[in-house]
Amino acid sequence: MNFENEFKGRKVIVTGASGIIGGWIAEAFACEGAQLCLTDRDAGKLEAKRATLSGAGHLAIAADLTDAGSIAALADKVAEMWGAPDILVNNAGIYPSGFLLDISIDDWDDIMGVNLRAPFLLSQLFAKQMIAAGKAGSIVNISSGAARKMRTTVVPYCTSKTALDRLTKGFALELAEYGIRVNAVEPGFVAGSDVSTLAQEHIDTVTASIPLGRTSSAPDVASAVLFVTSSSGSYMTGATLTVDGGNSIGSQVVFQAKKKAL
Repeated sequence: MNFENEFKGRKVIVTGASGIIGGWIAEAFACEGAQLCLTDRDAGKLEAKRATLSGAGHLAIAADLTDAGSIAALADKVAEMWGAPDILVNNAGIYPSGFLLDISIDDWDDIMGVNLRAPFLLSQLFAKQMIAAGKAGSIVNISSGAARKMRTTVVPYCTSKTALDRLTKGFALELAEYGIRVNAVEPGFVAGSDVSTLAQEHIDTVTASIPLGRTSSAPDVASAVLFVTSSSGSYMTGATLTVDGGNSIGSQVVFQAKKKAL
């Protein structure tokens, strides 16, 4: 998709930027000429990611998204360096597994802290900056098919993503008067990360059930995020754009019926 340099010079914040999906999104915006503020917990990984991006002037600010004070410090630093962002991508998320009877309070709080409370606080703080600067900005929350389909051993994650979808619509409703659009992008299956590793057998099983027969790639996710934040998506707010190879519509499991010869 050709965005005709409309992102050139625009200031974009990407959380969880040292992860797989966050990296894809950051790289896509950088290639379109945007200025990036990368944030994640690991400063070393952030610097490594920044070094790979095209263009200059990108920021890398480490932040602990489970800590409200760290989030506030991030917002203050962005205000000092930029004044206000044009786009916020709430991508950071954690995916620990465990049965509900075994999940600890700390694990529950961390999941909700990163996946739900952080997007709330970040959207609140950066929307205020956009409003003060008179910017008709855009916020994108990275959701998941888990928002609509419960999965054994990751119920807290599913719960956090369901709530994130509702938060997306709530912010969209209340920020519309300021021209700030809030949408969600729902990527398809990605084969694990440094934070959430997956067994190859699990990856193969899930991939085989996806109608289009493959996992998500960088263009799949990044193009969707760029689209909803571009002028082409200017009439979209409160929406969730699903880009998952058909995974959310059902699986291609063959029971008794067989295909007839064509």
